[in-house]
Amino acid sequence: MQRNTHILFLDFDGVLHPDAVYLSRQGPVLKVEGTLFMWAPILANLLGGFPMISVVLSTSWVRHLGFKRALAYLPIELRERVIGATWHSSMARGWADENQWDGKTRYDQICRYAARSQLRHWIALDDDVQGWAEGSAQQIIACVPDFGLGSLQTQAELQRRLEEMCSPHG
Repeated sequence: MQRNTHILFLDFDGVLHPDAVYLSRQGPVLKVEGTLFMWAPILANLLGGFPMISVVLSTSWVRHLGFKRALAYLPIELRERVIGATWHSSMARGWADENQWDGKTRYDQICRYAARSQLRHWIALDDDVQGWAEGSAQQIIACVPDFGLGSLQTQAELQRRLEEMCSPHG
């Protein structure tokens, strides 16, 4: 991966739909009013002005469903931007205890990916802000779990952060 790549780390629950999703035998089910990925078109629209942005999935969906199945839930406009995920199935073989991954904060998982890929320009869109280092606060756009990208304030914050990250001085 190029060092100048601009990355958006993307969570699903609490971002692209409310954080009330449960895994059933039939797959993920939203247990509140609305539909799965109801706010995904908002993200696709916001990213439309930033063709240099690639997406890395930082959602637990990849861990539980696999990368390809998780990816398939996204609309094509977002799917085409995805270049990877913070979780990869090879991690299950390489770690003595898979719970070691689950025990890490989302921030730790993202930082591990960013360090391995030598990323300089990245932000995360997530409702899980636990464990974020104070010095990295500018890299998280925190979503309210019930409103995600349905919030106009969150949309405006994401727009601002994307512009900053993609500016020549960003």
